[in-house]
Amino acid sequence: MMWKFNEDFSFVKQSIQFILLSMILLIVIGLGSDKFYGIFGENNYVTIHLMMEMLITVVTMSISIQAWLITPYILSNRVLYTGALFLTISLLEMAHALSYKGMPFFIIESTPYASTWFYMLSRSLLSIGFLIIFFIREKELKSNYRWFIYSLPFVIIIGCFVVIYAPTPILPPIMIEGEGPTILKNTLQYIAVAMHLFIMVLLLKNFEKAPKTAFLLFGSAIYLIMSDYLFTIYRDVYDIKNFIGHIFQLSAFYLLFRAIYFSSIEKPFQQLVDTQEHLEKSREKMHYMAYHNEITNLPNERFLMESLKRDLYISKSQKAILAIGIERISAIKASLGSTYADQMINLIAQRLKNVLPEEYLLCLLREDYFVVFIDEVNNTDQLTKLSQQLQFVMEESFQIQHFSLNSQLNIGIALFPTDSNREEELVRFALYAMHEAHKIPTRIRFYESSISSGTTERLLLENDLHDALVNQELFLEYQPQLDLQSGQIRSVEALVRWQHPKKGWISPGVFIPIAEESGLIIPIGQWVLETACKQVKGWEAAGLPPIKVAVNLSLGQLFQQNLVEMIHNVLEKTQLDPQYLQLEITESMTINIDHMTTILHQLKVLGVTIAVDDFGTGYSSLSYLKDFPIDCLKIDRSFVQKIQSDSTDKALVDMILSMAKHLRLKVVAEGIEEIDQLSYLVASKCDTVQGFLFSKPIPPNILQENYQMLHKDAKSILDSITAFEV
Repeated sequence: MMWKFNEDFSFVKQSIQFILLSMILLIVIGLGSDKFYGIFGENNYVTIHLMMEMLITVVTMSISIQAWLITPYILSNRVLYTGALFLTISLLEMAHALSYKGMPFFIIESTPYASTWFYMLSRSLLSIGFLIIFFIREKELKSNYRWFIYSLPFVIIIGCFVVIYAPTPILPPIMIEGEGPTILKNTLQYIAVAMHLFIMVLLLKNFEKAPKTAFLLFGSAIYLIMSDYLFTIYRDVYDIKNFIGHIFQLSAFYLLFRAIYFSSIEKPFQQLVDTQEHLEKSREKMHYMAYHNEITNLPNERFLMESLKRDLYISKSQKAILAIGIERISAIKASLGSTYADQMINLIAQRLKNVLPEEYLLCLLREDYFVVFIDEVNNTDQLTKLSQQLQFVMEESFQIQHFSLNSQLNIGIALFPTDSNREEELVRFALYAMHEAHKIPTRIRFYESSISSGTTERLLLENDLHDALVNQELFLEYQPQLDLQSGQIRSVEALVRWQHPKKGWISPGVFIPIAEESGLIIPIGQWVLETACKQVKGWEAAGLPPIKVAVNLSLGQLFQQNLVEMIHNVLEKTQLDPQYLQLEITESMTINIDHMTTILHQLKVLGVTIAVDDFGTGYSSLSYLKDFPIDCLKIDRSFVQKIQSDSTDKALVDMILSMAKHLRLKVVAEGIEEIDQLSYLVASKCDTVQGFLFSKPIPPNILQENYQMLHKDAKSILDSITAFEV
């Protein structure tokens, strides 16, 4: 681009120089024509004229040769015809120079008659030829066709010689010695001028297609018109107007040469250069993209591995790989979309770069975790402090559009050569430690050999979980909830289960966290919701009384952009009355109050009820109870199980029941396994209970078949409490 700018500037500079020269020549004509008349003298002017004609001949012949040489490659009829035209003009200009007055004997004694007619034929042919070429449609020609076209100029010049040097003059004289040009010559000159004026109009109309070429041709036409004008007003060959007319004519041919050279050689060459530069930039860009992440512009895994192969073994000093996992990033990507996740990753990358020294290599692998290569480690405390600094800068929330998002870093560390002396294994061990880091409070874990087996098993489970939905390995069980006021089972909680084809039953405590981290919780959550709603309608069709089903929502689902729309579609698809669907959230989800308030109010508009699960175990402010449209609190089983033995837990349960009563919220107590627990909750006016005392989670068909039996057993248990109290 800089070269093109310099070329354009040079072209403008030359154009200004031509204009200034033209103005000087016109000033000479206008103010000092008589003073400079015959300035070169009779004897010298012939030599000067010959030199001018030789230059014109060289320029026109150059145009012809140039067209001849490029025709086999361009195969353009216009270029070929232009070359033949200028070959004809070149031959006529040579004949004009040789027959000029004062030149040695050429066929006959030199006279103004022959010389002037050769010039006039050349000038007329130039205008006529340009007009014809301008209107000819561009098309390709066979390369051998140029021999025929280039032979025509010789036929034309022979014809001109025959006419001009006929024994009896055929053409009238157009130049009278001592008087100047005749009316015929001036008429022919003005016709040529008119044709060139028409050419100029055509050039202006097509200026945008090829501005530089059009500009050169336009300038050439102006100079030709100026020379035509001067050739109509000079008195004799020694007049300064005649000399300056030749200068304008030479300048016109030079600009023609520049125009043809630019359009046929320079411009294609520049396009080739631009194409090569573009290709080179594309290659550089492709190379950069192959070794860098497009979101953060950080080096990627390929860059990291090549760097490790090059730098890891240079010295035997201790080195380290830090694998940095971003908590919740998969859930954010699955729920809010890639745009939010990408913006958050980019912001995290900026914070990491601000903390890490420049000599440390920071890479982004697979768009969900970072890797840092430290090529010199003094001690492990250095790595621990660095990891703590990285975690500290993540404490401030990330403001992405209208969301305020938080994330923590899980950091795994592998040492060279202590843990491994191979680059791929070193990175893998750091990743193993990273996956285990979330299990400890510091979330910083150095690799140990015992980590490998557990991490491998977890990764295998994650891979199998991708196929669990498709292969129908997931299923739901339902735990009945007993209404203590009526003694009826009016609601159930849907619980997802996984029966692995090879490993058997997988605990939800194992695969649910994997689903949340991998983003699979979104499709799994939708399947659970739709399956539970269908089941409630199935029980209704089987004759059971209306039953409300409680379904847990994950954090990832709550940030799912189309969550409300998805739930609305499920309710419509299953034809379930919204009042029979309860959605359960946990206290840990209430951190982002603004977002949660909006979502929960939108869900309430659908007609569903909202419950807070595991109430009392979270760390958020209780102020959300007045901000959120909550219908129910579920007391965590950890409080209920120690209600008789631990006074603190008993006080907490009493406080929750009292607070719920004042806030007009329903209360469900989970984990009821003993009569004493139930007796205390009945006495405390708890609304609903669930637990193994009444029923463990059971398949839907078992619940349907034993619905009356479950009520009978529940009544028996409640009656025993009443009898005991009496």
